[in-house]
Amino acid sequence: MERAPASQEDLGAERGMTDDIFDTSYHEKEGPKPARRYVWRNIVLMSLLHAGALYGLWLGAAPQTPPHAQGFLCFLLSFLGVTAGAHRLWSHRSYKASLPLRVFGSFCPPCSLQNDIYEWARDHRVHHKFSETNADPHNATRGFFFSHIGWLLVRKHPDVLEKGSKLELADLKADKVVMFQRRFYKPSVVVMCFLLPTLVPWCCWGESLCNSFFLPAILRYVLVLNASWLVNSAAHMFGNRPYDRTINPRENRLVTLGALGEGFHNYHHTFPYDYATSEFGWHYNFTTAFIDLMCLLGLASDRKKVSREVVLARKIRTGDGSHKTG
Repeated sequence: MERAPASQEDLGAERGMTDDIFDTSYHEKEGPKPARRYVWRNIVLMSLLHAGALYGLWLGAAPQTPPHAQGFLCFLLSFLGVTAGAHRLWSHRSYKASLPLRVFGSFCPPCSLQNDIYEWARDHRVHHKFSETNADPHNATRGFFFSHIGWLLVRKHPDVLEKGSKLELADLKADKVVMFQRRFYKPSVVVMCFLLPTLVPWCCWGESLCNSFFLPAILRYVLVLNASWLVNSAAHMFGNRPYDRTINPRENRLVTLGALGEGFHNYHHTFPYDYATSEFGWHYNFTTAFIDLMCLLGLASDRKKVSREVVLARKIRTGDGSHKTG
């Protein structure tokens, strides 16, 4: 089915960028497909991480292991750095953040080790602009495994590199917080993703070093990764499409719960500039509640929101009709 064209209301052009609006002019190049090149370093690292996470699960199930509230807090901070920061703020410019909030937001993404803000936002804009094509970094038409984790285990398709290099990204380059974080990203990952989550429980309340490393560090990190990846995989395959039946992204409640509100994916790809990524406010959407709290505290402003009239018109025009049954 041919993808429905975006209306002017859908574009959110007042953000000063439309890099995340689907490009209907893209066509797959003719000729032989490029050879698949494995990144063995990533394959080994991901295998070891998931083995460590399984060991962490075993430790967490042991009767003598206490609850890890600190691990849960690290999970929230890691995820908010991606959802409220790298995603909704820097990738989509869906709201404005003060300097203190941007600095805070730049410290959180290293907790989840999913690339620095600049690279994350660039790849995400390419994902939206060329969704479900060879230029999409985690093209879901290549299967669940590829869109979930496989895209990290192979070299990027040449079209991903080509289209990504053509994005202007002037807003990111002009943001001193983004560029500072990019410059010092690697050492910040070591500290924020592994050292602090391990040392805090070990030094502050006498947790064993083994539990401190495998629970709030390794297991927490792997849970954040897989919850994030489900947005790329499950939310592109399973669920309904009340806003645009011509695209693959779906509304997936389980992904929404696990990813702090990121599972309203058919809505998000239809209206990428909406700060809430949903028409339902705080419903299953912790990230939206966080952004609203920041606005209440005066740390954020100018939240972009789609009007109810535009949403309803889009449902009628391109939706699959599931909104009629709730």
